Amino acid sequence: MLIREATAADWPGIWPFLRDICAAGETFAYPLHPSKEEARAMWMLPAPAHVVVAEEAGTVLGTANMYANRSGNGAHVASASYMVDPAHQGRGTGRALVTYSLDWARAAGFRRIQYNAVVETNAPALALYRDLGFEILGTLPEGFRHPELGYVGLHSLHRAL
Repeated sequence: MLIREATAADWPGIWPFLRDICAAGETFAYPLHPSKEEARAMWMLPAPAHVVVAEEAGTVLGTANMYANRSGNGAHVASASYMVDPAHQGRGTGRALVTYSLDWARAAGFRRIQYNAVVETNAPALALYRDLGFEILGTLPEGFRHPELGYVGLHSLHRAL
């Protein structure tokens, strides 16, 4: 598996699973049915953000975007988002992307990383984050409307770099 900077040529490989993950409505507080253009603007963030893909044999397995969580006096805290194509889950892609983002944030001079909105029912992501040293800062009760479970909490997580 290779993790590298995403290019415009990667969007056709990202869009199908990003679209499906958004439509499922279970893990991201994104619009359920963004247009292709809206989704691209939402995910393919311009510099100084950093967007990558994990690929194998020319197939995009997953993607991540990473950036300063806030500007100004909060710009020393990074954040990131990850999506793994459901057809390729369970192969370590998520772990590789998170590890890559931690290394990127450290090298870019960030002191901490914070995830603002991790759905409390997203057990695989939470297990991975905990395994990589993240702690839950707090939970916004009913902060996310899950399509099957109704209103569930949104966790904020962090760790030092």
